[in-house]
Amino acid sequence: HNPANIQGIEATKELMPNTPMVGVFDTAFHQTLEPVNYIYSLPYEYYEKHKIRRYGFHGTSHKYVSQRVAKMLGKETANVIVCHLGNGSSITAVKDGKSIDTSMGLTPLEGLTMGTRCGDIDPAIVPFIGRKEDLSYEEVDNVMNKKSGVLGISGISSDFRDLEDAAAEGNERAQLALDIFVSKVVKYIGSYMTEFEELDAIAFTAGIGENSAVMRKDIIDQLKIFNL
Repeated sequence: HNPANIQGIEATKELMPNTPMVGVFDTAFHQTLEPVNYIYSLPYEYYEKHKIRRYGFHGTSHKYVSQRVAKMLGKETANVIVCHLGNGSSITAVKDGKSIDTSMGLTPLEGLTMGTRCGDIDPAIVPFIGRKEDLSYEEVDNVMNKKSGVLGISGISSDFRDLEDAAAEGNERAQLALDIFVSKVVKYIGSYMTEFEELDAIAFTAGIGENSAVMRKDIIDQLKIFNL
């Protein structure tokens, strides 16, 4: 997102040179993560030298939604698992109003299966595809970010409305893409539940989370072991 955002900043500065500008970074909300949840299992020197760590994204959404949940529950702060589910998706565990764990990492590529992003995969797949398909690291990175996710699985679309329609008509790969997405969301929610003594709510937001009752039901149905 940064190149497009920088273009907007430069255009605004040119048009309104005397207007104060404020940067709101969606990584900021996740600066409360503890090292156990932001340090990768790589040589520690890469963190020290290059700041390779989990940063998380969608922070403005996760912060706002968790605050709204607390207000709706009549609390000052709340323990919430916020599921920001859209073309880009992430899940954050919010404890007492603070982010304690989140699914996106150094970049928005980590975590859930998304519209066009692959999410969590075996890292060894990257050089393997590069050798087999004769692709550079940059080209493999483009595949993982732009051609994967539910688009890559289904071969149809990154739009979940299209996938739901196709699945309803019997398209097996569209259904598989939806099933994989739900499975990933459920696994993250389940793992984050272990980080709470008490959980107030699971909140759904963004395009899919807000608008797809089918996805919300499928996700909650698979969490029956937690007696939700």
